[in-house]
Amino acid sequence: MSHTPHELHDEFPDDAEVLHNLKMTDARFKLVSEQYHGLNREIHRIESEVDHASDARLEMLKKQRLAMLDDVALMVTQAKAAA
Repeated sequence: MSHTPHELHDEFPDDAEVLHNLKMTDARFKLVSEQYHGLNREIHRIESEVDHASDARLEMLKKQRLAMLDDVALMVTQAKAAA
């Protein structure tokens, strides 16, 4: 398991199978999850002081991450309803 906070499997611990199935079958979900992963890593590197960014940039990145989480949550909910 990763030590980076906010990974999708940590954000949706009860939906690991749904996340996996979406990643394997839904191209849009796969793209969003890859973008989320990259953004989350960037935030983690800034928070860990490996990389540097202004407070405004960090805040903007966190807002983007939240918006992506909303998209993922909607896709998970829709996949569970369709199952």
